[in-house]
Amino acid sequence: MAQILSGKEVASAINAGVKAEAAGLRERGIVPKLAIIRVGEREDDISYERGAIKRCGSVGVEVKSIVLPSDTSQDELISVIHDVNNDSGIHGVLLFRPLPKHIDDNAVRRALLPEKDVDGITDGSMAGIYAGEDIGFPPCTPQACMEILDHYGIDVKGKRAVVIGRSLVVGKPAAMMLLKRHATVTICHTRTVDLPSVAREAEILIVSAGKAGIIGADYLNENQIVIDVGINVNEDGKLCGDVDFKSAEPVVKAITPVPGGVGTVTTSVLAKHVVKAAARSIEDI
Repeated sequence: MAQILSGKEVASAINAGVKAEAAGLRERGIVPKLAIIRVGEREDDISYERGAIKRCGSVGVEVKSIVLPSDTSQDELISVIHDVNNDSGIHGVLLFRPLPKHIDDNAVRRALLPEKDVDGITDGSMAGIYAGEDIGFPPCTPQACMEILDHYGIDVKGKRAVVIGRSLVVGKPAAMMLLKRHATVTICHTRTVDLPSVAREAEILIVSAGKAGIIGADYLNENQIVIDVGINVNEDGKLCGDVDFKSAEPVVKAITPVPGGVGTVTTSVLAKHVVKAAARSIEDI
């Protein structure tokens, strides 16, 4: 039976630290503040926004929600981003994507200052991840994976790590973050030959495949730590991960559940990044 790596436990620990740091900043006259920019009324964005507001409020981070209609022009959106860039009272910005098709995502991302980019969407933040420097912030989801590993005392140094998925949102930054900690990393994708055999070699397996239950027992071994990033809805209308939990749990050493795993930690990471950005703003004065 695998150890269950509970995201709730990790989030609680992060929240306690963030709350204390936010209180310390408030004593110095700095109120950590997040601006959430949402274009349109996507249900998944609204749900995440609601959770982010609740989490931030619980740890002492203020939130300003900026909701724009779905027909907002690119120039109007970039003007809003310039406003939050220039607002010294706003320390972090969360911009929901994907954006409507008439808006150039690259142009919008380039408009946001990396130092306020608390979810790792700008080129500057990505450069920081690849260079191993504190430029901007990593995306919250791969950072949540690392927070889980840290909380449970799982040292990746010298370990064989396999990341399934190569997106800029999870796969690539997760791989770079593992590499920074001296893991030996393989990135897999849809064109990887004999993916199950490659995955079975992993001691750390991070899965962001984007398909419900695609990873079964034939991908796994008894010494693996499995971090399941996937959030899907199965045929029964229930949330599930990219890993077939029922077949994986009896095999592997440890695994994150879905729900209750990585997703539970992401809003805590978001709040942590905002507080860190606020602290950096003092250092820059």
